[in-house]
Amino acid sequence: MVRVVRDLSAEPVVSPAPAPVPAPDEVVPEQAAATTSAARRRPRVKRRTGRRLFQFDRGLGVRWIAGADEAGRGCLAGPLVAAAVLFDVEALGVREVRALTALNDSKQHDPEARAALYPVVVRTAAKVIVVSRSVRRIDSRGLHKTNLAALRDALAGVARPGCLCLVDGFAVPEFGHEQRPIVDGDATSAAIAAASIVAKVSRDRFMHRADAVHPGWEFRSHVGYSTPEHRDAIQRLGVSPLHRLSFQSTAYQQLAL
Repeated sequence: MVRVVRDLSAEPVVSPAPAPVPAPDEVVPEQAAATTSAARRRPRVKRRTGRRLFQFDRGLGVRWIAGADEAGRGCLAGPLVAAAVLFDVEALGVREVRALTALNDSKQHDPEARAALYPVVVRTAAKVIVVSRSVRRIDSRGLHKTNLAALRDALAGVARPGCLCLVDGFAVPEFGHEQRPIVDGDATSAAIAAASIVAKVSRDRFMHRADAVHPGWEFRSHVGYSTPEHRDAIQRLGVSPLHRLSFQSTAYQQLAL
């Protein structure tokens, strides 16, 4: 089960074309062998990703591993969402690891792949928590402080005695449990990668629903990031209640904020 924690002040969570295949008589045996070999290699690399990440977590020598990551840190609009995932690495068998063989940093997956991984992470993890921090919180406290506090609160929600808490990139404020920052953690640790999937999917779902509440800015397509289309919409329409006014963006320069 996923537990969601959010600010009381937060906005309501309305929670290249393939290459042509040559005719058989156009493929020489050497080309066919190379093509077959390459085709076999590509899936194996993808299958090994999750296994490598779980091997890292198991190598830490602790039964309970918690990982945290956030989504929406660099957005012009929308909340910051942090997630934490707790794995009992001793209880994970071959079937569970095989189900997450494609697990990786959420940025390495397209939306469909993330959506497919999300329920598998929730089903496999011992505990999952999602923390949302509103635009008003980000503007009043600052992005970095808000981010650290959200990651800490997410980890505190899943941590248990004896667990090791892993954070992508940097340590969070002390919260009574052992923690370790991991550089490129979402591409190194299964727990952090799983948290990155949960955070990204959860935030994207919020922004897709927000698109209906705040039409015109096309939140469904760019989910709040500073794309040319998003900046153009701000120039035409101004800002919505979901925009972070504390950000120094060129998209705001012509507006009377």
